[in-house]
Amino acid sequence: MVPCPWALDGVRTFAGGVGVHLTLTCEYPGYRWRSLTGAASLHDATGCMPATAQAVWDRAGLEEVRAECRAQVDQALAWGVDVTHLDAHMGTMQIDRRYFELFVELAADYDLPLRMFGARAEAELGFPGRAMAAERGLVFPDHMTTTWGRPAKPAFADILARLQPGVTEVYVHPVEDGPELRGYDPDHPQIRVDDLAVLLDPELPGMIAAAGATLIDFAPLRALQRAGR
Repeated sequence: MVPCPWALDGVRTFAGGVGVHLTLTCEYPGYRWRSLTGAASLHDATGCMPATAQAVWDRAGLEEVRAECRAQVDQALAWGVDVTHLDAHMGTMQIDRRYFELFVELAADYDLPLRMFGARAEAELGFPGRAMAAERGLVFPDHMTTTWGRPAKPAFADILARLQPGVTEVYVHPVEDGPELRGYDPDHPQIRVDDLAVLLDPELPGMIAAAGATLIDFAPLRALQRAGR
């Protein structure tokens, strides 16, 4: 999340490839950030990004959204980030068709895979997003699921037991416990702490291996896309 205050610190402390989480919203009442481009339509009355995706869709100009998203990717690249894929905070670029078309455009322009909603969510959204992305030669996971809202370790075990052929993304929200987490997100701290615990659990690699799965990041998907297959 390039516009966030700790983004550069994250870049400096993480050496691997990572995606750009395109950010147009700022959902926390006390932890706020602004756009990189300063476009008026991207901010609410407080001068920060709005709290909801709906507020973005209602107010933001698409050209200003395009410029902001490009600025975020370009800034990450300028920082030296090995950008492996594109994503969208709070689904803002994925749920509204106008924004999704821009999301696909950006991924094609930077030749990066997308984080993609699953087929069931696509049916609810009412537009063929997966086909739209595939037509542009973009690569994305076959399936997506999460541990959110459930005890993380048994939820992860259940996901592994139900894996389907292909690439499955399991997304989690790991955060170290402490005053900062409790201050900015008092509603969900235990979920985030629990997610971190399962990722650090020494039993996790064995659980993944026992399920017959191979753990990857987005770099192989990027390589597959750029190979043109």
